[in-house]
Amino acid sequence: MASSSGADPALLGLGLQSASGPWGGGGGPSARAVDLDTHPSGIVPTLQNIVATVNLGCQLDLQAIANQARNAEYNPKRFAAVIMRIRDPKTTALVFSSGKMVCTGAKTEDQSKLAARKYARIIQKLGYPAQFREYSFLISHLKRMDSCDEQDFKIQNMVASCDVKFPIRLEGLALNCGIFANYEPEIFPGLIYRMADPKIVLLVFVSGKVVLTGAKVREQIYTAFENIYPMLSQFRKRQQYW
Repeated sequence: MASSSGADPALLGLGLQSASGPWGGGGGPSARAVDLDTHPSGIVPTLQNIVATVNLGCQLDLQAIANQARNAEYNPKRFAAVIMRIRDPKTTALVFSSGKMVCTGAKTEDQSKLAARKYARIIQKLGYPAQFREYSFLISHLKRMDSCDEQDFKIQNMVASCDVKFPIRLEGLALNCGIFANYEPEIFPGLIYRMADPKIVLLVFVSGKVVLTGAKVREQIYTAFENIYPMLSQFRKRQQYW
């Protein structure tokens, strides 16, 4: 089991880059200065994926969209949405006949918003009265808009990762965390920690890599990591010399 518990999350279908990629918390001459007031650990988790939703405010003919739009595919027997892709920013959108859209793959909030706008514009050019309004804009215009609470762009989930650069004794960490942690290496090589405040799920691997998911804003990611970092340090696996 020792070998599986050290598995790289990139190999576990988490959509993250390998150890040589930007896991966050890396040093080196090119590393930017870290604000230790915000990140006392000296480690800044890197956003890897943002999932956002938007209501375009109109019914859509998915087959017609798939036939006319570039980089679009639609197989209603497998999935009831058109899958669309753009290269800049590199993202994927799931477009449903109700006008609901899910945008995934962006690595910053601005990228996610830009991608959603581009998908909405593609659908507009196909002749649909698609709308795109940001949630903050809607809140400030509640009294002047009909059904405005549904026509919004909203981030639903953020996934981030980092590397603490030292191995961790997951068995001890699991015992210390009690009901908040679940560690079954026969089923999954990482420890699953469900933090109550902020409400974030963390995957901790023996290698020192950490994945954080469930955030709506990046500050929740940062707070969750700083909350757990002292425990990770406490259960640091010491190097043994023979």
